[in-house]
Amino acid sequence: VAGPEVDLARAEREHQLYVGVLRGKLGLQVLELPADESLPDCVFVEDAAVVCEETALLTRPGAPSRRKEVEAMKRVLESLNLNIVEMVDENATLDGGDVLFTGREFFVGLSRRTNQRGAEILADTFKDYAVSTVPVHDSLHLKSFCSMAGPNLIAIGSSEAAQKALKTMQQMSDHRYDKLTVPDDAAANCIYLNIPSKGHVLLHRAPEEYPESAKVFEKLKDHMLIPIANTELEKVDGALTCCSVLINKTSEL
Repeated sequence: VAGPEVDLARAEREHQLYVGVLRGKLGLQVLELPADESLPDCVFVEDAAVVCEETALLTRPGAPSRRKEVEAMKRVLESLNLNIVEMVDENATLDGGDVLFTGREFFVGLSRRTNQRGAEILADTFKDYAVSTVPVHDSLHLKSFCSMAGPNLIAIGSSEAAQKALKTMQQMSDHRYDKLTVPDDAAANCIYLNIPSKGHVLLHRAPEEYPESAKVFEKLKDHMLIPIANTELEKVDGALTCCSVLINKTSEL
């Protein structure tokens, strides 16, 4: 089914703003992968790798058309001297968009793109952390309706499916998380960063897109809040976390 048409020029402006915030406003080192015209989803780099501490798991994306995206990701992660684990099992699928790392454990969405075998390989790769699986039915990914909004804070959408998934996560975990419920599922996907010179930073969807959800984020008084528009990539299931892989290390590049 053809959805609304993406305005490419606007999508590019929004993406440049996104990169500009990370690099310019926040002072992060941003490594950009080369665009590949044969891989239309390649802007959604999050799905190709899961990075935690010094280890990077290269995924096996659920859509066969996306498998080659992992090659460019592998090259850049190798340049950062991370321990690289490749998912070679042909029965496994995993999209990074289904992986929520809370800082103390992993939740993995079992979706159209991620299966049980993929979750098992993630658990084998990151043995220091508990890994729990969460069924995802009505959305592309687990993080289509949730993300971390702070060190112990899960942002979650208000839909029945999102609330059900949160309940599952709460039952699976022996830790109590705080929750931040936003009216719009898509707005629950935000990017939390703890940057030494800046403190708690949160990139969230802009008020002109999701005014009611933006009001909820604005109540977070301890965070540096940065609204970011994502009108165009949302039309092709893109959320804020989709377009970056966050790596916590001082680069030697």
